[in-house]
This record gives sequence, structure tokens and C-alpha cells, in this order.
Amino acid sequence: MMPPAKKEVRPSSRGGRARTPAFVKNLRGVKNWKEVSEWLEWRGIEDIECITPDQAGVARGKMMPSKKFTSNTSLALPSAVFMTTISGGYPEDGNGFHYPEDDGDLKLMPDLSTLTVVPWEEDPTAAVICDLVHQDGRSVEFTPRNVLKRVLAAYDRLGLKPVVAPEIEFYLVRKNPDPDYPLTPPVGRSGRAIGGGAGYSIAGVNEFDELIDDIYHFSESQGLEIDTLIHEEGAGQLEINLRHGDPIELADQVFMFKRTIREAALKHEIYATFMAKPIQGQPGSAMHIHQSIIDKKTGKNIFSSEDGSETEDFFHFIGGMQNHVPNALVMFAPYVNSYRRLTQAASAPVNNKWGYDNRTTAFRVPRSDPAARRVENRIPSSDANPYLALAASLACGLIGITRKIKAEPPVLTTANAHEIDLPRSLLEAVDLFEGDEELCALLGKSFAATYAAIKRAEFETFMEVISPWEREYLLLNV
Repeated sequence: MMPPAKKEVRPSSRGGRARTPAFVKNLRGVKNWKEVSEWLEWRGIEDIECITPDQAGVARGKMMPSKKFTSNTSLALPSAVFMTTISGGYPEDGNGFHYPEDDGDLKLMPDLSTLTVVPWEEDPTAAVICDLVHQDGRSVEFTPRNVLKRVLAAYDRLGLKPVVAPEIEFYLVRKNPDPDYPLTPPVGRSGRAIGGGAGYSIAGVNEFDELIDDIYHFSESQGLEIDTLIHEEGAGQLEINLRHGDPIELADQVFMFKRTIREAALKHEIYATFMAKPIQGQPGSAMHIHQSIIDKKTGKNIFSSEDGSETEDFFHFIGGMQNHVPNALVMFAPYVNSYRRLTQAASAPVNNKWGYDNRTTAFRVPRSDPAARRVENRIPSSDANPYLALAASLACGLIGITRKIKAEPPVLTTANAHEIDLPRSLLEAVDLFEGDEELCALLGKSFAATYAAIKRAEFETFMEVISPWEREYLLLNV
């Protein structure tokens, strides 16, 4: 980390008093270390959170005084942080994964474009998202933000730039300190527990007016842009849509939104959960991803021809999704709970079909003008790491474009009523992932081996738990 240059005092046009640089008022991001110091000083920031997403999308990092952050300080995290299961364990060696014997440090490199305040902290605090490099400066292949950057670099070599827009669903639930008890919907301002079937209900949103106001206020102060917010079908289930943009920037926003929404909910004595299927009998929560690809030279959407019709690249992108997304499912549905959402005849797709404005298909092409033509991947669940979900989705489409994979014809009827085209369990998904050599090579072999090992270890941990279903139906009957 390099120290900032000495502060330059600019005389104002009126003489005497220094003029406040425009960049210090940026809600999100600065260009260099000189601007960092002025930005922090203008806000009276005392502490800095240097954070980065682990394989689960959990914020890991270090907190320090702002003066230490702007000094010539080297920050590091153990490499083991990115090999940890969601329960805090570590996978066994094998299948290409080997735990490093020295557990050496990885250097944190702050991305200054992500610098922002942490609005829920009482003391003036800022946060910055960091990338990871080895001690010799090489990029760390298996960390999530770098995995997405690797896929974007593959697009860049072809003169292409993806544009994405995530939609994130989540549930508000009553506080639940004892995990042995099921989650239940919260009580809204009416004094009653929230019921289901309130899709797009304004009254449903109004039940949580004060909480939603805090989500908006927290988001605005961090420079996070919410496009729309709606009440979904589930009891206490909400959805936030983000504006389209650069994949890294949008993954960063989802990463920060999850923290923001959880903190806003805790302020109101309830939980916000991004579990894929938190409540039995209620719909699951998804993270739909809208995707289009821009030609960097022309600035035009490669999915549309001059006459407005679909291009071969459009169909090849879908063909790649159809062929490789089932193999990448473990990155869209990363936990045992994720597969409870992917059930037949439910609202989530369990196929690899596509269609025009067909919400029963895995890959929906929304109605739009040709310039905005895009493919919506409806498979990912909200528990997915946004960096990895975007990386996997874009990687599958890129393979389709480069290999010219033909898409199947679009589905014009219900696609979710019959066969299931996706893996039905976490272990099956891991096996398919490891078997797709082209996908693993694009994502990075060390990442693929590490991620698969973590998922196998998480499954084994889950198998140690005896469920209520087993006690109810097996205890006295077998």
C-alpha cells in the first residue's frame, strides 16, 4: 500500500480560503491515495474496514484507524480464509485440492473506487473492498473477485464487454436465536404476522416502511443505486433490482447490499436472510441475472443486428448457457438448502430451456427494444456468491460464443412441468462441475479444485445433522 502525496492547497478564485475539491463529496470511490486522505479527513473518518468476499460471499478482512490505512502499511490475510467452509471447517486434500502447508499470507490490495462510508456504525467508519495478490504481486486465482475478473479478461481479449443487472430476493423473518426452531414471518406495522401471496403488493411493502426507508438511506449514503423494490410472493419476501452496469461493480454492489439489508433489519429487531429456501411451504429466493454483451469498438449490443433481429452470437450465448449451466449449478446453488428451492412445478426453473418472456424457462429473454436485448439467467439462488454466480453465468455464455454452440428452439409453453434437467443434489452438482474441463479452465483450475473441495466438505458436515423429518417418520416406524 502506498502513502498519499502531501495535501495540495488550492487557492479559491476569491483568494485566501482553500476550495473543497469536488471528489471529497463522492459517495463512492476516489481515484488515488492523495484523494483518499482528503476524502477521509472531510468526513472525519476514524476507522477503515478493509474487506473482501470469501468463497461464500462473507466479508472478511481487517479494521484499522484511518491514519494507519493511509500510511505505508502492508495488509494481509491467511490463504486459509479462502478455503474455509460455511461452518468454519476445512476440506480434505484430494481431487486436485491441496491445503498449503505454510498457510502463507495473501496481500490485500484496496480498490479505491469502492471506498464508501459504513452508515450503520456509530463511530465515523469507512469501508473499501480489496483484491488479493501473492507476495510477489501475482493475482490469486482462487479468490472470488479475481475469478470474475479472469472471466471478464477473457471477454476483453475478444473485444467484448458484458453488462449485467442482478435482481436479489430475500426474506424478512422474526429473530431466531435457536436454529432448532423454524423461521417465521415477522410482524409488520399492522401488528399481524405477514402472510404469503402478496406479490407486487404495495400494502405488503408498506408493512415495513421504516425498515425500507433505512435500506434506502443506508444505500444512498454508500452510493448504491436501487432501481426498484417490490414485495414478492413469499411471506415477508422482498426483491431489490439493481441498475445495469459493469459486472465487477454490480457484484460489489450485491456484496454491499447484503450487508446493508442485514444491518437495516437488525436495527428493527428482525433478520434479513438470503437463504434460498428459508421457510417451508413458501417460495424460494432467487438472484436473477440479466446479461448482454457490448462490442467495445462500436459500443453496440452484439445480440442485435442492424435490422434489430437476433444475431448468431445471441443464439450461441444461449447455447453455451444451455450446455454448461447445469455443470456450473454448484456456483448458482451452492448449499444443500439451495436444492430445496429447485423443485418441480415451483416458481424456480429446474430446466435448461429458454424462451421469449417465459418465466418458466431457465433463460428468459425479456421483451425489449433491440439495443436492450438480453438474456436473464433465472437459476441462481440468492445464497450464491454474486462474484461467482456472475463469473459462472458469463463463462457459460462465452464458451457458447467461442465454440459457436447452437441453442435449442425456444419454448413456447410451460417448461417446468415435466423433466428436471438440473442436478438434484449438491454432490451431483459438484461431480458435474469437476467434469467440465473447459468451464474449470476458464474459471481457473486452482479455484475449481478449491471450490469443489469446500462443497464436498460442507455436504459431509450437513450429513452429520439429524433432521426433524427423520425423527418424525423414522423414529417409531422403522
